[in-house]
Amino acid sequence: MWRKKAPPPEVRNVPDDERFVIRVDGRRAGFTEYRRSPDAYAFTHTEIDPEFEGKGLGGTLIQAALAQARAEGAAVLPYCPFVQDYIRRHPAELDLVPAERRAEFELSS
Repeated sequence: MWRKKAPPPEVRNVPDDERFVIRVDGRRAGFTEYRRSPDAYAFTHTEIDPEFEGKGLGGTLIQAALAQARAEGAAVLPYCPFVQDYIRRHPAELDLVPAERRAEFELSS
């Protein structure tokens, strides 16, 4: 029997709330909060709702948030441990963190 494929998760930046939100089937599944300065996103907290944990949504969320930062030419300051860990596991994203700040976040070149 053919099943309708679920739509992919949707990530949106909500600048008024200083957060990126991920939605699954229209329902909020999680978010990552940030503080925005003219030249950087300082990520402070990431949360995935318990019913959505273990499905890779945190990675999808952070990937989209970092892609937006890159598109804007903004640096990333990963105060959030989840964002730090994501960057450790995806070294191609390390260049978003200013070289002189990487030690502060226990990130190496």
